[in-house]
Amino acid sequence: MKPRIAIACQGGGSQTAFTAGVLKAFCENRVQDRFNIVSISGTSGGAICGFLLWYALKKGEKPAWKRLLDFWDDNTARTYRERLFNDYAIHTLKLMGDGFLPHYNLSPSSPLMKFSLRFSTVGIRREFTDLGALLDAHADFQELAAWDRQLEPPILILGACNVLTGRLHKFSSYLEPIKLEHLLASACVPTIFPAVAIGEMAYWDGLFSDNPPISCLTDPDFVGLQNIPNEIWVIKINPTTADEIPVKPSDILDRRNELAGNISLFHGLSHIERINRFLTAGAFTSEFLTKADVKEPIKIPKSFPDTPDAPYHIPRIEMSVELAKSLTYESKLDRRPEHIERLIRDGEMQGKRFLDARLNQMDAPRSA
Repeated sequence: MKPRIAIACQGGGSQTAFTAGVLKAFCENRVQDRFNIVSISGTSGGAICGFLLWYALKKGEKPAWKRLLDFWDDNTARTYRERLFNDYAIHTLKLMGDGFLPHYNLSPSSPLMKFSLRFSTVGIRREFTDLGALLDAHADFQELAAWDRQLEPPILILGACNVLTGRLHKFSSYLEPIKLEHLLASACVPTIFPAVAIGEMAYWDGLFSDNPPISCLTDPDFVGLQNIPNEIWVIKINPTTADEIPVKPSDILDRRNELAGNISLFHGLSHIERINRFLTAGAFTSEFLTKADVKEPIKIPKSFPDTPDAPYHIPRIEMSVELAKSLTYESKLDRRPEHIERLIRDGEMQGKRFLDARLNQMDAPRSA
């Protein structure tokens, strides 16, 4: 029987083009021949990448990665005006981060902000400045509304934060049809977009919630008992470690952003490790484990290359060290074609490397 895997995609703005490259590598190397993808979770840009792959898989599209790469191609600064808008925004953020320009706090709902955006985007494609329009161009949300809840794998889970209740929220295709508003909520950076209203509630970026959702991937209430994974693969955007203590204002901002993006991820991983300890200690009845088809802790074998020799390790696919060190907070908003292409290429390389190593581990003869 093929191992059941869940793929969790961390958020990080434009840097999640790396995630698109990883997912493309998985598809091109026929990941589904050896693994059963039972769920995909994501936050912000990771939610969008996960959604587009999930949508293509549900529709049986081949190649499944094409819709995802088409989205990123459409999301780049194509024209001179779009490049000018992009570069101005990035350089302005950089100058403010370095302390050379004052930082003004304006609400994205304010008339001044709306006028400024409307004035500065004259002659630019709507899809370049309106995330909803861009998503609408790459998925049929009327079709999705007719699908109803999805009980068969893969299940899609999107992380968001309820602004009014202060509670973490997950939109799950197992519980309800996926809507455009769910994606916009997960990607709603409050300094850029107004809160996304859904019913009587309002939502902000999933980076305030689970980045990405992890613990719910093992919760039958969110994915169904038959879709509990044997392994969770995390596509990680934010670096874990730093080479030196940040001193410059821009470096402090970069590191603060990285740490904030990882807090919920490590919390989710610790939750899985605790469940694994319960499993290995025999805390669950055999009847429950049989019903859930759980035979061992959610993990990768200890012999997996380039991983710590720890019993509860959950593998993470990360950027090359060279690429990760070259990125800044501002690059999470950078949509220059060469920047996006570089991220995708590195994602393809790291995704193939990971999958090759995992398959070699599976095919290696077991020691007696």
